[in-house]
Amino acid sequence: MQKPNKIALVAITKNGATKATMIGKQLPEADIFVIDKFVNLVSGVPNTVTAIALPAKNHIGFLFETYHQIIFLVALGGVVRLIAPFLKSKETDPGVIVVDNAAQFVIPVLSGHIGGANEFAIKLADILSATPVVTTAADVGNTIAVDIMGRHLGWKIESRGKSLTRVAAMMVNEEQIAIVQESGTKDWWNKPMPLPNNIHLFEKFDEVKLTAFAAVLWITNETIPESVWLDLTDKLIVYRPPAL
Repeated sequence: MQKPNKIALVAITKNGATKATMIGKQLPEADIFVIDKFVNLVSGVPNTVTAIALPAKNHIGFLFETYHQIIFLVALGGVVRLIAPFLKSKETDPGVIVVDNAAQFVIPVLSGHIGGANEFAIKLADILSATPVVTTAADVGNTIAVDIMGRHLGWKIESRGKSLTRVAAMMVNEEQIAIVQESGTKDWWNKPMPLPNNIHLFEKFDEVKLTAFAAVLWITNETIPESVWLDLTDKLIVYRPPAL
């Protein structure tokens, strides 16, 4: 499991090493990893700088286990090939971000929601005066990202089976979704536009006609009966607000 709030900046080209110096000065909390023959190009930075030997793939396992966000100063295609053998799940993989050679674009590649790559990419783009390229459907479509709903309020999430993946697809495809809120603040929707039209709000689970909805998001601190989990297999996500 990744250690929280640890950031790695990885450069394996000459130009990437030069950019690492620029970014490192503005992101002092990041640890910088540079291919050994270019490590002398990274100087005058407050960061911890580590020289690494090729092939770069030998270091990806360590980075995945140690860091919460990994920023690559490498072409996007190269990063995809590097990280592919190490991918496990959206719940455990770190956020992976690519910054292009000119530091004009910041692209979250992996774990955009749960891993926080989207949020961090926007922060990094602001630091670099660059453009964030966020492609996850919930963000582009201005709908609810079910895997992180209420996280900024300290809500915990419970799900079973494939419900996270399937309900996320239902949300993006604008299927009818019921949200039952029995506890917690109602200020969880923090986007400037209204809730999407496919979202319907209820105060009690008993008010929901289940046959009319593709899925249910249930915000509660009550125990969910096992029969409900079974009836709503792969269609139910439960959110637990902090107790007041």
